[in-house]
Amino acid sequence: MSSNFTTKLSLRSLRLQATGACRPLTAAQRRRFFFNSFSRSPKPAEHADWSPATHGPFRPTKAQEQLQEQLRQPQEQEHLVHDASNIGQLDGHPAKSIAISIDGDPKVFDAVFLRDSCTCPRCMDPDSKNKLFQTCDIPEDLEGSCKTVVDEEKGLSVELEWKTDVKGYGPDHRTRHSVDWLRRAFNTEVGIRSSVRHDDRVFWDKNKIEKNNKWLDYDAYMSQDETLFDALTHLNRYGLLFIRNVPESEESVVSLASRIGTLKDTFYGRTWDVRSKPKAENIAYTPDYLGLHMDLLYTSNPPHLQFLHSLRSRTPGGESFFSDSFAAAHQLQRQSPSHFRTLCTFPVTYHYHHPNFHYHFTRPVIDLFPYPKYSEPTNLAIRRINWSPPFQAPFEARIGSSNSTALRSFVAASHAYEKLLSAEENLHEYRLNEGECVIFDNRRVLHARRAFDATKGERWLKGAYVDDDVFFSKLRVLQEKFEGSWVADGVVRHAVR
Repeated sequence: MSSNFTTKLSLRSLRLQATGACRPLTAAQRRRFFFNSFSRSPKPAEHADWSPATHGPFRPTKAQEQLQEQLRQPQEQEHLVHDASNIGQLDGHPAKSIAISIDGDPKVFDAVFLRDSCTCPRCMDPDSKNKLFQTCDIPEDLEGSCKTVVDEEKGLSVELEWKTDVKGYGPDHRTRHSVDWLRRAFNTEVGIRSSVRHDDRVFWDKNKIEKNNKWLDYDAYMSQDETLFDALTHLNRYGLLFIRNVPESEESVVSLASRIGTLKDTFYGRTWDVRSKPKAENIAYTPDYLGLHMDLLYTSNPPHLQFLHSLRSRTPGGESFFSDSFAAAHQLQRQSPSHFRTLCTFPVTYHYHHPNFHYHFTRPVIDLFPYPKYSEPTNLAIRRINWSPPFQAPFEARIGSSNSTALRSFVAASHAYEKLLSAEENLHEYRLNEGECVIFDNRRVLHARRAFDATKGERWLKGAYVDDDVFFSKLRVLQEKFEGSWVADGVVRHAVR
């Protein structure tokens, strides 16, 4: 018998309840699976697309449809089952591909995937959840066969037995996967391959953010997971959030950031002070006007969230304002696809070059998700924006030395983009009062500050950063807790056993 045969598992008619330890199906149940799989009545919805012009003057009878279905199924499943003796068997011949019936349809899984995903205590440490073997340990000629069981913890499941298993695993080793988990695995793969992203982000202008902006109380944010989930969900959608009634302490910003996770420690320190001082190493530490920008674009992984807690706000001026760079990018694409394409491709260098620190990184202004469908920059799958004029270095590529017009094209595109970013209708302006903290997405929402008179009072903000991994980790934990699902790579994954 060839090793390329596929095991077909039909779960369509299973209506068992878990009664303790998992148990195999009876012979009668196995026979019922086989006959129910191949002799079902057509559903009313199957007539929905019938028309005399397309299908002839007579609607087929149920008996005729059943016959057509029986004739059609072997053709549809030819790539799943290669031998008549293997059709419908729950304990079929070992195979490299295994077809499992999910919601009435056969879904094909590579035996390597099913083996690699094993979560038994011999394959995954129950406490750390770390794998105890390597994917490269799986033999290339791995084959598996399966049967249906009802697991007391996972419910309806598939139990797999392996031929030529990983070295060190004996013939008694079994792998179990719940049908719910297999459904999610299949749907996740389809979602990733489809290149259609789940995206909750809301693009805003001045009117929309002033209508939908969110203010939360410090104590509720610090003590209630529901409030924290509300905060992170809003940050993920709008990129901007305000906290009021923050205690007057230099450690308050640490508490706010630590509520999400570990702070990002940079050469500025774990926290840092935004206040005017002589011979400042950063323009933010002066009273001068500071234009729209993002922080630390000269590093390989700039921070995701930025926290600014106002401890002193006693000077004239110094108002903060914010702009949604994603919304402006969408506007730019509608106005000039060529400018948008230029900002997706032209390399801009950022740096922080001082006696004790030398950071240097090059990236385009608009960074798209790296999926095949998004290789064309007019498809607006924006991952993040990189815009920080105060920290730009001299250009290093396409500087015109080879009669290239790329630099001139970039200047024109960046000029058009900056006009949108700084347009009055796109700016949200607010002067932080003492005891207030703003949190914003540093990879999306640009921030700026008007000049202030440092001789007439004190302006002091305490700042901190949180990385993207930390933010999305906490968001997924809370999504799974409150919504029973979580999002990664633009695909929703439902919580399963």
